[in-house]
Amino acid sequence: MAQSTLTKTVLTGVIAGLVGGGVILYAQEGLEKSTTQTVRTTATKTSSISKNATATTAYNKVSDAVVSVLNFSKSGQNYEESSEGSGVIYKKSDQSAFIVTNNHVIDGAAKIQVMLHNGKKVTATLVGKDAMTDLAVLKIASDNVTTTAEFGDSSKIAVGENVLAIGSPLGSEYASSVTQGIISAKKRLVEATSENGQNYGGSTVIQTDAAINPGNSGGPLINFAGQVIGINSMKLATSSSGTSVEGVGFAIPSDQVVDVVNKLVKDGKITRPAIGIGLVNLSEVTADDQKSTLKIPDSVTGGVVVMSLTKKGPADNAGLKKYDVIVGIDGKKVTTQADLREVLYKHKLGDTITLTYYHHSNKKTVKVKLTQKLAS
Repeated sequence: MAQSTLTKTVLTGVIAGLVGGGVILYAQEGLEKSTTQTVRTTATKTSSISKNATATTAYNKVSDAVVSVLNFSKSGQNYEESSEGSGVIYKKSDQSAFIVTNNHVIDGAAKIQVMLHNGKKVTATLVGKDAMTDLAVLKIASDNVTTTAEFGDSSKIAVGENVLAIGSPLGSEYASSVTQGIISAKKRLVEATSENGQNYGGSTVIQTDAAINPGNSGGPLINFAGQVIGINSMKLATSSSGTSVEGVGFAIPSDQVVDVVNKLVKDGKITRPAIGIGLVNLSEVTADDQKSTLKIPDSVTGGVVVMSLTKKGPADNAGLKKYDVIVGIDGKKVTTQADLREVLYKHKLGDTITLTYYHHSNKKTVKVKLTQKLAS
């Protein structure tokens, strides 16, 4: 049967742990880090793109807000530059300007500098960072800041739409470089593992064929209206079989970015609720196992399978069992773990969510109070 096959799948699902505890460091084999006014709580409405819009007009609208981010390590009494990435200035407030970049660009930094579009280097302060989404916010003095970027609505993007990636590929020597491509996929689930090989589930990202190279991380992916619709984070360099890959880059959607940076500026960190379950996507379970072990109706084609439960955790307290298949959260369809996390992480500790799930052939609905904090 399939008990052994399903058990093998369980190992992966459980490691993904507690509904998506995750760190975007290396995302599936061959994925490389591309090292490297108040913002609205939702991204601004995507501007209509003029038929006469060009890459040049879009680039000119944003380019002065794009910066290089320099990560320095300390050796004795001296600081040495250890890596470079990119960032984009999105807000000015009082005497400060705020920059969003990738967490992996500034990770481990003893000192951070930012090189502005005019070549001037200034010291930056870390406001907050979030390893799970691979985002960080920096603060600099606003004296020399002339331009801030506007976030567009990433939920309105379309596959095939023209986009530009701006940043510092290979470092600040090539600052403000721009590459052009299209949106290849609006929502791509990328598996993520940490540097020590632990699997943390996946992250939903925008896929683009605009060239993203080492140093582009943290820079903006923009539409032809000159709005930031994503923050470039990583690229696929080789497949799991070792085949070389070109034109597969990933950016964190702007709607998610806006939510995260607002929370980081407010609190310096992000606390997420957990349901207290280990999961695996239903698509990873064989048809035989779905029939003989999960015992769900043939009509159920998507969802996430409960593989383990935290004792006395939210899901356990609500009555969920191993091999239950979650198909909805708060009335929204769940096909993958990414769908579940997308809704879950909009909630805070103490909130109550509604889960729709199958226990064998029986479809059920249950209220779950989010009393468990996601381990960071």
